[in-house]
Parts: sequence; C-alpha cells; structure tokens
Amino acid sequence: MSKPSISTAIPLRRYKFGEFSLTVLGDIESQDERQYRYILAVIQGENPEPGLYVTAERGSGEELAMRVMMGDGDEVIGHSDQWCDLDKFTDESISIVSRVLDLSDETPYQLM
Repeated sequence: MSKPSISTAIPLRRYKFGEFSLTVLGDIESQDERQYRYILAVIQGENPEPGLYVTAERGSGEELAMRVMMGDGDEVIGHSDQWCDLDKFTDESISIVSRVLDLSDETPYQLM
C-alpha cells in the first residue's frame, strides 16, 4: 500500500465519520522524500492501520500538493496555497473522503 512513512506527528483533530475514524496530523517528520504539512488518516472500524490517507505536501513553490493514497497507489489531485490553513485542508480532505468512500449520507463529528 502507498502510505506516508511517518516518524513522528502530532494529532490536531479527530472525527467520527460513519464507521470510519479520521485523524488530522501536523508537525510531521517522515522517513520518505515528501515534506508533509498535514496528513488526514482514515481508519475503518477496529482496524489499527489506516486504509486511506489525504496529504498536503510542500513542493518547490508556495502551493501545496494534495495527494490521495490508497491500497492501489497514490495520485496528486490538485495544488493550492489554501491547504496551508488547517481548516481549509480539513474541509477539503473530509469532502474527498466522503466521495471516495461514498459517505454522502453521513455527517462527520469532530471529537477533538
């Protein structure tokens, strides 16, 4: 599975979204070549390993790349300087998770 190689990170927010738990991470140190600003990790039920990640990654310019990582690979889906903001990254990431996992009938509830 394509996933970030996280050494350390600080949980900034947690959500319950249907049967899924979502955690937004910041202050990330990783062992791969990417520089992550934020990562949203999605866990299904009691499974201890996330099955989906949405990341905001620093590139060479001011804009951040948003990447979706799943079991079958990863893809950059856009670039924006707005994703430097935690609220905007979180809102966009939850919207992506809702579409990918077909959770349009569910409402995310913030736990932390």
